[in-house]
Amino acid sequence: MNLTLGYRFKEWLVNIGLAENIATVLKIVIIIVVILALSYLAYIITKKIILFIIKKAVTKSKTKWDDVLLEQGFFNRLANLAPALVIYYSVKLALVSYPHTVSIIVSAIYIYLIIIGLLIIDSFLNALHKIYSTLSASKNRPIKSIIQLAKIIIYFTGFILILSIILNKSPVYFLSGLGALAAVLMLVFKDSILGFIAGIQLSANNMVRIGDWISMPGNNADGTIIEITLNTVKVKNWDQTISTIPIYSLVSDSFINWRGMEESGGRRIKRSISIDMKSVKFCTEKMLDKLKKIQLIIDYINDKQKEIKEFNKKHNVDESVSVNGRRLTNVGVFRKYVEEYLKQHPKIHNDMTFLVRQLQPTEKGLPVEIYVFSNDQKWANYEAIQSDIFDHILAIIPEFELKIFQNPTGDDFKKLSS
Repeated sequence: MNLTLGYRFKEWLVNIGLAENIATVLKIVIIIVVILALSYLAYIITKKIILFIIKKAVTKSKTKWDDVLLEQGFFNRLANLAPALVIYYSVKLALVSYPHTVSIIVSAIYIYLIIIGLLIIDSFLNALHKIYSTLSASKNRPIKSIIQLAKIIIYFTGFILILSIILNKSPVYFLSGLGALAAVLMLVFKDSILGFIAGIQLSANNMVRIGDWISMPGNNADGTIIEITLNTVKVKNWDQTISTIPIYSLVSDSFINWRGMEESGGRRIKRSISIDMKSVKFCTEKMLDKLKKIQLIIDYINDKQKEIKEFNKKHNVDESVSVNGRRLTNVGVFRKYVEEYLKQHPKIHNDMTFLVRQLQPTEKGLPVEIYVFSNDQKWANYEAIQSDIFDHILAIIPEFELKIFQNPTGDDFKKLSS
């Protein structure tokens, strides 16, 4: 039928006075114009009408996944298939007398369809990742590296198919030669392969998640993970800079993940002050009477005095000499005060490790360390809590007739010389 229609059209052109060769060329040109007009019409119908209807339906839908597909251009790219399909079927029917021309056009359409197909799959994978990112499971099991690997495989497959069409070879011909190129491919995709394996290890062992605070001094990283890809992990540091770390470095090198601290409900305060050992001494009765006015330790002092008095009496201790028997020291009472002060502090976690202890004395004095946990983990709040505690401790130390150890300064030497 198409042959008859094309033949009659050519005859009509010859009958109106055109030469046969001109009539043949004109017939082909007109057929191509008609095919292009039909494909443009299909484009208008899909883009302006069908796609408009789809957008209306998506906006009225209560589900979110179709909105994401629309946002990522999935339906828009899908609509680009219509003109190519019109050309594909029209050319085969209209130009059946010209198989060589049809073969060239069909090959071009195949390449176009493969490219559009790759873009459609790319949009679908992007939408899949975005939908998955809204789920709570995405924080524990990010799939961006898997999506990227899938894209690499898909685009590589598309490249092989396009190459097979251009060179008129079977895809198997190219795939069979991959064995010889394995070493080259391993070299080219080394980072991707290492990253994929490292990503599986990180995910399987739950080592890092998006939102985790990690410290990795070797890579100048100290901040929150904002992205995990096939090859890299992006960390937003506390100074607002971005550190990019090869993902396999998180497997081969050591790093600190602070997630455990964040999940525990407390943040550790571990800081010490150095007491001048020359100011450490036994408490006198006068000193104890003064310290009893401090409400936090009045019960402690009374109980200790009673306990010590009974002990010394029981063992017939000669209290005229201070080294005999048991006595309270100003540094011991000070430690107890700090302990009671922290127990009463509303921002200290009393259900976690709680220590006020002495460390090994050094040439810089006697360190008294506070080892507790705050119940507020936010950095600014944590630093404020820590600072408030030590502000108070430094101010209260003279009440116990203790002195802070400090290396002499220029002002000290000036006073000494005068």
